Amino acid sequence: MLNQEIINLYDEYTHKPLDRRVFLQRLTDLVGSAAVAVGLIPLLAANQAQAAIIAIDDARLDTQYLNVKGKLGDTKSYLAYPKKASKLPAVIVTHENRGLNAHIEDVARRLALEGFLVLAPDLLSPLGGTPIDEDAARALIGKLESTQTLQQLDDAIVFLQQHAHSNGKVGAVGFCWGGGAVGDLAVHSTSLAAGVVYYGRQPKSEDVTNITAPLLLHYGGLDTRINQGIPAFEEALKKANKNYSLNIYDGVNHAFNNDTSEARYDKAAAELAWSRTVAFFKQNLLVKTSS
Repeated sequence: MLNQEIINLYDEYTHKPLDRRVFLQRLTDLVGSAAVAVGLIPLLAANQAQAAIIAIDDARLDTQYLNVKGKLGDTKSYLAYPKKASKLPAVIVTHENRGLNAHIEDVARRLALEGFLVLAPDLLSPLGGTPIDEDAARALIGKLESTQTLQQLDDAIVFLQQHAHSNGKVGAVGFCWGGGAVGDLAVHSTSLAAGVVYYGRQPKSEDVTNITAPLLLHYGGLDTRINQGIPAFEEALKKANKNYSLNIYDGVNHAFNNDTSEARYDKAAAELAWSRTVAFFKQNLLVKTSS
């Protein structure tokens, strides 16, 4: 297992952001060798070649790329749902600061196999879409306008509400940057029926009163950067009597759910959080019929 100081440095590099040359120099200082530092980077970075836990052409699913029409322009998106679907609960998957990549598309397929109509929008569409280079994607994320991102998510809700295979109820799950986007959406939209946040920044405490959707919140115990906002957020949720469940997974890092990142992925925490996420969506998005 990598030294926690190394993981924290990588987190700083990918979220501040920290200049790559400065990052490499500080990593070299930590490990004592430039060659060792360079060799560690593949362990820290996401490996998209390992992203397809569910095969891209899984015979149980219908998948497609499409453009979701919106008030401010189209959003390229990835859609997945079980074959022979009828009326399904719907979920938006919002990506990390790497954009819509193979891992997020795989997460969409995993949710689809759980019985959901799933849309993963490329929220970098206004800037030309997600580039292959992750550093370039992170740079573009910092240039997005929050109002436009919220409009894209609003457009996604409308698209899913009106889809032929939708039961009309729409939730959202987001990871890292996308987790923060789900928090913003929960503050902004009364159409959101349920929200799940994986290690995303918290909304402003004064905005919490606007939240109407139940929330499920997942945080890694070692994620000091994100976790510093938890106390004020939870205090605001309690004060406003909001419906939420907050889970902190001891001893795991930011991005513990991302199984393409060998250094930070934690199988036990990821599987527990996933089971809670699926149960939460089924509880809040299935249309209950009277017997």
